[in-house]
Amino acid sequence: MSLLIISLDVTIVNVALPAISEDLDAPVSGLQWIIDAYTLVLASLLVLAGSTGDRIGRRRVFQAGLALFTIGSLLCSVAPSLEMLILFRMVQAVGGSMLNPVAMSIITNTFTEPRERARAIGVWGAVTGFSMALGPLAGGVLVHTLGWRSIFWINVPVGIAAFLLAWRFVPESRAEHPRRLDPVGQLLVLTLLAALTFGIIEGPAAGWSSPLIIGCFALAAAALAGLLRWEPRRDEPLIELRFFRSAPFSGATLIAVCAFASLGGFLFLNTLYLQEVRGLSALQAGLYTLPMAAMTIVASPLSGRLVGSRGTRLPLHIAGTAMALGMLPLTWAGSDTPAWQLFAGYLLFGFGFGMVNTPITNTAVSGMPRARAGVAAAIASTSRQVGSALGVAVIGAVVASGTGPDSAAGWWIMFALGLAVLLVGHLSTGRWAQATAARTTPDAVPA
Repeated sequence: MSLLIISLDVTIVNVALPAISEDLDAPVSGLQWIIDAYTLVLASLLVLAGSTGDRIGRRRVFQAGLALFTIGSLLCSVAPSLEMLILFRMVQAVGGSMLNPVAMSIITNTFTEPRERARAIGVWGAVTGFSMALGPLAGGVLVHTLGWRSIFWINVPVGIAAFLLAWRFVPESRAEHPRRLDPVGQLLVLTLLAALTFGIIEGPAAGWSSPLIIGCFALAAAALAGLLRWEPRRDEPLIELRFFRSAPFSGATLIAVCAFASLGGFLFLNTLYLQEVRGLSALQAGLYTLPMAAMTIVASPLSGRLVGSRGTRLPLHIAGTAMALGMLPLTWAGSDTPAWQLFAGYLLFGFGFGMVNTPITNTAVSGMPRARAGVAAAIASTSRQVGSALGVAVIGAVVASGTGPDSAAGWWIMFALGLAVLLVGHLSTGRWAQATAARTTPDAVPA
C-alpha cells in the first residue's frame, strides 16, 4: 500500500500537469519542478530514512512516513499558487522517503530464503504496474470531473488504511548495530542533487552559459568531490562507497538510474504529447497509457520468477531490449499518428520496465549484509528517484529548448537509455562481475 500511493502519486500528477499549468499559469519549468521538487527531496532523504529505520525501528519510521505523506497530500490539494504547491510536494516527499526503503527492509528481513525473496519482490514490483494502470485512469477521471486538486485526495484513505494495517500486522524490527547519523554526508548529497537538477531545468530559460547555470554545475561537482572525500573517512558513512566496488551492485545502481530516467521522461513527455499535440483530454490520455501499465503488471511477477530460477541476466536483457524497441514507434509520432503505433510502443516499453525492477532490488539487497538491508534498499530507491528526477529535467529541458513535445529528440534519448540498461545489465551479471561482488561483500545476503 505504501508503494501504491507513492507510485500512484507520480502517474496521477503527470496526467494533471496540463490542467495545473492552465490553472496556476505554470511554464514548462514550473511543471518540471512540480515533479522534481518531490523526487529530489525523496532521493536526498531515502538513505537517511533507511538507516533511521534500522536504528529506531522500521515500523515506527514507516508509520511516521505514512502520516506525513498523507498530511502533505492534503496540503497539496489546497495549494493557492505554484510556489506553494511545490513546497507542499516537498512535504509529501519527506514522508515518502520513509516508506519504500523501510518497507523493502521489512520484506528482506521477513523473506530470508533467496528464491522466496525474489518472488516477494516480484509481487512488490507488480504494485508499480497496478498503480501505473490505476493512476492515469483515476487521474483522468478526477481531473475531468472534480479538477486537478482532487488527485491528491486519493492518497488520504489509502494512507490511513496503510497506517492502521501496519500497526496491526507489521512486527517491529531494527538492526542489531545501527549506524550513526552522517549530517555532512546528507548535506552533500542534497546539494549535489539539487544543484545538478536546478541547472538542467533552468538552463533553457537562463542560458546554458549564464553564471547561474555554470555556478550550479560547479557546485554539484564540488559536492560530489566532497562526498567522495568525506565518506571513506567515516567509520559509519551515509553511503558505504566500498560496496560500489561490486560490479553487480554498481550495475544495479546505474541500471536503476537509466530505467527510471526513461520512465520519468516518458511519463512527462507522453502526457504533454497526448494532451497538447494530439488534443486529448486528461481522461483520454490516461486511457491511452493503460496498455503500458498492463504489461508492467504482467512482467513484474514474471521477472521475479525468472530472477529466482535463472538469475538477473535474462530479465535485464529482456528489459533493456524491450524498453529500447518500445521507443522506436514514438520517434516518428505526430498529431495524426495511428493509435496502434503508439500502443505498440507502449506495450513494449511497459513490458521492459516491468522486467527491470526485480533484478535491480534483488541485486541491491544481495550486495550488502542483512543488517544493512535498510541502507541497501534505500540506495536502490535513491537510484530510482535520481533517475526519475534527471529524466524529467533532461526531457523537460529538451522540450523547453524549443523542440516541443512533438519532437523526436526526447524519444531518442529514452531509446539510448534502454540500450544502456541492456549493455550494463550484460556487463554486470557475468562471472567477472560475480567475482567482484564476492571480494567486496563476503558477508552479504546470498543472491
